[in-house]
Amino acid sequence: MTQPILELCNISKNFVLHNQNGVVLNILDQVNFSVNPGECVVLGGPSGTGKSTLLKLIYANYRATRGQIHFNRPGHDPIDLTQASAREMLMLRHTSIGYVSQFLRVIPRVSALDIVAEPLIEVSHNTPEALEIARNTAAQWLTRLRIPERLWSLPPATFSGGEQQRINIARSMIKPRALLLLDEPTASLDPANTQTVIEIIHEAVSMGSAAIGIFHDQHVGDSVATRRININSFRKDNA
Repeated sequence: MTQPILELCNISKNFVLHNQNGVVLNILDQVNFSVNPGECVVLGGPSGTGKSTLLKLIYANYRATRGQIHFNRPGHDPIDLTQASAREMLMLRHTSIGYVSQFLRVIPRVSALDIVAEPLIEVSHNTPEALEIARNTAAQWLTRLRIPERLWSLPPATFSGGEQQRINIARSMIKPRALLLLDEPTASLDPANTQTVIEIIHEAVSMGSAAIGIFHDQHVGDSVATRRININSFRKDNA
């Protein structure tokens, strides 16, 4: 029997508004599901029901109020992401967990090519041959995602939203990951690039990655989903 890559066990998340007399917002309550290799689980539910919050809990940008998130990397002991140290999470983000958000964290004075190549450069030991391979691979991704070659040497701070989004996708998916977290990755893209991203997600999943995604475009969600989970069922009444 295949072991899940990710298991969420009784995950709950509350936010305390200290500037509002300690009002508590109950965002998620008792979330339980698992994701297997080769699955793309699409999170559904109205805006504001906690879909992005759940991805941030898995990525440890937020800490869960209660529960465990067990990450089972092939060849490693399981780790509870709710208890992982900052150093452990940094290592997992470098090696095993990819996160594609709607926004690119622009790195000043670093070219688009090197931003995309960076995940490969991190493990290349900076040998000339490895650096060349990393940049050549990045160029292939930029070409596939239709970033004009005249932009490759430029920092993407002044790129359009769609161009920055494609840089973000290339950077996050250039290296195979056991787990992919996709927070509306096609939100700023035209139809041709949206179709390319659908194909990229299919390829990653077919190679054994597990993916959890949020998609504002129902067509995209339907195109990649192997299973859907309605996050609205894991909410408490905040009234």
